[in-house]
Amino acid sequence: MSDKIKFVLDEEDIPKSWYNIVSDLPVPPPPVLHPGTGQPVGPDDLAPLFSMAAIMQEVSGERTIDIPDPVRDIYRQWRPSPLFRARRLEKALDTPARIYYKYEGVSPAGSHKPNTAIAQAFYCKEEGVKRIATETGAGQWGSSLALAGAFFGLEIEVFMVRVSYDQKPYRRAFMETFGATCHASPSNLTESGKKILAENPDSSGSLGIAISEAVELAAQRDDTKYALGSVLNHVLLHQTVVGQEAMRQMELADDYPDIVVGCTGGGSNFAGLSFPFIGAKLRGEQDVRVIAVEPANCPSLTKGKYAYDFGDTGNLTPLVKMHTLGSSFVPPASHAGGLRYHGMAPLVSQLVDLGEVTPTAYSQTECFDAGVTFARAEGIVPAPEANHAVKGAITEAMRCKEEGQSRTILFNLCGHGYFDMQAYTDYNAGKLQDYAYDESEVAMALAGLPPVA
Repeated sequence: MSDKIKFVLDEEDIPKSWYNIVSDLPVPPPPVLHPGTGQPVGPDDLAPLFSMAAIMQEVSGERTIDIPDPVRDIYRQWRPSPLFRARRLEKALDTPARIYYKYEGVSPAGSHKPNTAIAQAFYCKEEGVKRIATETGAGQWGSSLALAGAFFGLEIEVFMVRVSYDQKPYRRAFMETFGATCHASPSNLTESGKKILAENPDSSGSLGIAISEAVELAAQRDDTKYALGSVLNHVLLHQTVVGQEAMRQMELADDYPDIVVGCTGGGSNFAGLSFPFIGAKLRGEQDVRVIAVEPANCPSLTKGKYAYDFGDTGNLTPLVKMHTLGSSFVPPASHAGGLRYHGMAPLVSQLVDLGEVTPTAYSQTECFDAGVTFARAEGIVPAPEANHAVKGAITEAMRCKEEGQSRTILFNLCGHGYFDMQAYTDYNAGKLQDYAYDESEVAMALAGLPPVA
């Protein structure tokens, strides 16, 4: 038997619809509030920023939403993505656990992000939009939207968090190759960026700051919309193609996960894999334990407050109830730029609050330790963000070894790390550091939460 078993589906097995977990929640999600009135927002409030199709999906309670044929046709370039049984990793760990991983690094952009980028670009094109403004952390989302913009003939303008802009020049080159414009954030192009630079000219930036800049830019022009790569309901919805495929592939393996693991920053790749499995549990069909792994230097789920907050630093967005460290909090620099967000997806936050998801946090170096162990066993170099999921899976596998239990573990390898080799250069040279967040800064940020009754 091969050391590495691959479970592959046919093109006809690409899901025909996205799964909406809202339909199976025991209580409705808390409403999104207008920051001025404190009242629930309606479609008209969001129309200046998002396509109407995305807005209607954001508020939908339907269990399934059809995937448009043009979107599904583009998915065929890399979907269904493979699921692997990690026998070499199991052997290296000497664990009785059965470890599987869903590999989203096979997409043209090298991550799971095109699953929603293609959909959002398609809806914008259908509605006559000419340009999309967005933010990106490590660059995976910006790369994916640049790709989608090229497919649908849209201008893409990306505000990339400054620390990642400097760390990852090849991500910038990727975006520019597909025709996108990429700016370091904070920038002097927006009032939000200028304000941050006036206070701190050497700011490393954050996703919250970059979101403010992109939202400000989109609001200035009628032909421009904003697209978000994580956090919002419709984004998480689009990612559920990952979990739906994984359920079918686990059937091919004649197995079912006892534990599902994903890394969490904004929540999109985590939700994409886990929501179909959580939905099955909520419907009483199958039990599963779900673990969300976040960086110890930006621990919104493990250390944040479940409260209403702005999604951006400039306070331009509506208020959403989520686990947050405060919208003004700027996380320390790290290579897992896609996880440096002050908040968490409202649906993921609600599931943590309901006890359906268990959050945990690990430091940067221990996640890279796990990623290198995985790479040497399985032959794939994970993205720094994905290393958090690898760490979570290995921790659970070693617990199985200690307890003498043979459990099935499934995790999402949400992207490859081949644009992130400076991080591995630092790791291999012993230069990778763990940066602790400043608890006093979090306290100040949380003290500034908007007053909501």
